[in-house]
Amino acid sequence: MAVSKVPQSSRVGIRVQTGVSTTGAPVYRVRNLQNVKAAALDGDVYAVAQAMAGLQQHAVVSISRVDEANLINE
Repeated sequence: MAVSKVPQSSRVGIRVQTGVSTTGAPVYRVRNLQNVKAAALDGDVYAVAQAMAGLQQHAVVSISRVDEANLINE
């Protein structure tokens, strides 16, 4: 059985540390960027996310990408 993967959408998450809890644990939030071109190259997406991270007032902890695709049975 041959299955094809058809990219549909992509989003980028920029995880920032917004503070510290009363117990001393770091508090994180994720800033999501929706509707990223599914065909965009990882390096390009990372570069844009880093540029956006530079505009954040909080420290950036990580950058992630989530892709969605349809699997089609041929």
